Amino acid sequence: MTSSDKPGTAADAPAETAGTTGTAGATPVAARDWASAASDPQYRAAVVDLLGALAYGELAAFERLAEDAKLAPTLADKAELAKMASAEFHHFERLRDRLAEIGEEPTGAMEPFVAAYDGFHKQTDPSDWLEGLVKAPYVGDSIASDFYREVAARLDTDTRELVLAVLDDTGHAGFAVEKVRAAIDADPRVGGRLALWARRLMGEALSQSQRVVADRDALSTMLVGGVADGFDLAEVGKMFSRITEAHTKRMAALGLAA
Repeated sequence: MTSSDKPGTAADAPAETAGTTGTAGATPVAARDWASAASDPQYRAAVVDLLGALAYGELAAFERLAEDAKLAPTLADKAELAKMASAEFHHFERLRDRLAEIGEEPTGAMEPFVAAYDGFHKQTDPSDWLEGLVKAPYVGDSIASDFYREVAARLDTDTRELVLAVLDDTGHAGFAVEKVRAAIDADPRVGGRLALWARRLMGEALSQSQRVVADRDALSTMLVGGVADGFDLAEVGKMFSRITEAHTKRMAALGLAA
């Protein structure tokens, strides 16, 4: 995944509400470890869903970047995308191994999210190298990272550490900014086309995310406060506002209008 550590991401927002009391006990979930928090079956199911979604997202990102490398204009660019793909696969392995460690079958945990991820990628298949750069390391993955970082603030300490680790920056965003800005400098008309493309990506990403959450009872219950010291409905709206604002700032850094 691309990092959300760049300026203007939703990860910058403070998570004051993460310290509220969880339903499984007096100690907030965010202050407990996995062994303690997982005693609540509803919380455990929500985390399994979360890790399954993340794991398939990383596997799909690996496949996508390997495919996008075929569009790279130079050998150096091809090698850079191959490096990104390798990082995504390493993140997938960590999530897969964690699911197995807590007694869950990784394939089964990922399966509910295959259709949503594959649907997103089918609807947003890039037509060229620049569209692939805007999609893979800079818009799609960054929006997902913003969302997962928001949720991570409500998770137990062990799960939160893993989630944040697999969202670590590996230089993908900086690479995309350099290449896209250079292309716009060379031909300003490129900027308009890519701005429209980024808007489409944003809409599709948010739509798919909301659909996944709505389809998975454990995840939706976590988000609206049933488990894991989750968000209330007002906070959910604020969360998506922060994600949208972060996207706007990233587009400005890329030289595009959101």
